[in-house]
Amino acid sequence: MTFEGWILILGFVGILLALTKPVGLWLFALYEGRRTPIHAILGPVETGFYKLSGIDPKAEQGWRRYALHMIVFNAVLMALTYAVLRLQGVLPGNPQGLPGLSPHLAFNTAISFTANTNWQSYAGESTMSNFSQMFGLTIHNFLSAATGIALAFALFRGFARRSSATIGNFWADMTRVTLYVLLPICVVVTIFYIASGVPQTLAGTVDITTLEGLKQTLTLGPVASQEAIKMLGTNGGGFFNANSAHPFENPTALVNLVQMLSIFVIGFGLTWTFGKAVGNTRQGWAILSAMLVLFLAGVTITYAQEAAGNPILHSIGVAGGNMEGKEVRFGIAASALFSVVTTAASCGAVNAMHDSFTALGGMIPLLNMQLGEVVIGGVGAGIYGFLLFAILAVFVAGLMVGRTPEYVGKKIEAREVKLAVLAIAILPLVILGFTALSAVLPDGLAGPLNKGPHGFSEILYAFTSAVGNNGSAFAGLTANTPYYNGLLGVAMWLGRFFIIVPMLAIAGGLAAKKYTPESSGSFPTTGALWVGLLVGIILIVGGLTFLPSLALGPIADHLAMISGKTF
Repeated sequence: MTFEGWILILGFVGILLALTKPVGLWLFALYEGRRTPIHAILGPVETGFYKLSGIDPKAEQGWRRYALHMIVFNAVLMALTYAVLRLQGVLPGNPQGLPGLSPHLAFNTAISFTANTNWQSYAGESTMSNFSQMFGLTIHNFLSAATGIALAFALFRGFARRSSATIGNFWADMTRVTLYVLLPICVVVTIFYIASGVPQTLAGTVDITTLEGLKQTLTLGPVASQEAIKMLGTNGGGFFNANSAHPFENPTALVNLVQMLSIFVIGFGLTWTFGKAVGNTRQGWAILSAMLVLFLAGVTITYAQEAAGNPILHSIGVAGGNMEGKEVRFGIAASALFSVVTTAASCGAVNAMHDSFTALGGMIPLLNMQLGEVVIGGVGAGIYGFLLFAILAVFVAGLMVGRTPEYVGKKIEAREVKLAVLAIAILPLVILGFTALSAVLPDGLAGPLNKGPHGFSEILYAFTSAVGNNGSAFAGLTANTPYYNGLLGVAMWLGRFFIIVPMLAIAGGLAAKKYTPESSGSFPTTGALWVGLLVGIILIVGGLTFLPSLALGPIADHLAMISGKTF
């Protein structure tokens, strides 16, 4: 590890902390439906959408109606994307003449982008036309991200409202987030990317002459615009197969920093928005503090392992850190930081190959996803996932003080705890179940490139990434098969919507409750003790649940590496 590496990591966190309140204030204005400075420009567009669709933005919805509209909307978008991908060969905007996708790959990709997972069983430059990239995929990058933030707003209202039967309007929340947060930021960031050398063109390819005098064909396309929302919306799907390790997606160290900031900035802001919504910003800072404890611990372990390098290579005289699978223009610190950022959030973009990390260095991105990606997390999804753990934590605290648990003025009763457990339990049940199935079936065993613990890690990582709606991969797994495309598609749908529905049920139940003021017997939920309890509950529920699978995969791989033996 180097001093410069730590300056990068701490500077990155410092910039985000400085942006937390301004971003949180902007999001809070949209949460309340108030005007922002850009309403003068985009307000008529918003009103026009409502008139065309016949939606009354002031008509509030209960949690069931909110959930139904959200699911139907996403299902229709998924069907549209499936049709676009299957018909790609006859649709316009296809300068390379690429054929339509196979049924199982189109199924997997349509679900993947609908669920904000952006898992890719294909190489983008040789599979997707410009039209498919823009109309089939980038639309989801905006709308799946907007859906996540809208759902976070709904849960915030559940905690903040008193004796209310409604939690907002899904269409209004989603429209406002798209128009006043995602689009404006993406326009600015896209211009920055173009100025930094990221392509933005409708041309399919360009022929160049290399320094050796050879001819080479480079794939181009509308990369900068997709890259902006890919990061801001914590989507992660790359225009190119190498994702953010590709110089056309991520050409410089400064672009790399902006991409990492884009992944986290809304997640940081939403913690402050939550505190403001419930009338106590210290609640938001407490949540962010717990997130940062887990994040910095993960970065420290990953950076230390990658900087230490591979002991097998050291034994044969190759000194230095582990640069396998990493870009020289970024180095170890920026690659380690990026890997933790993208898996702490549900982004999945990569600027280095996680399959080439050391065993324990690669375990931290895996563990981040297995914790539910609540360490900052995806836009909206991170904060509402974290609040599910907060419900469990305050329940445990209530048992310790011997009274009905309360959180931000709402009594947490059996219904809320059961629903929170149901939502959280989806993750380990599907990940471990599908991993076990794939570790014994011939179609599953045909996927991993490696054998032994590392091959098991490739399978475990794939289902962890799918259920966690992350989308990153260990790269060694051959996933473009009917078996993996089908099973991973089902995993992505379960991981997204089987958590959302119980969460919205919690929001509806909390909104209907009266406010319960704090008393001398209330457990404090803003101090260091609360932060420690949150961290402990997350590690116990998430970390210990997956400990057996980690022992079979990355931990066993680490023991093999330090012993110099292979399995």
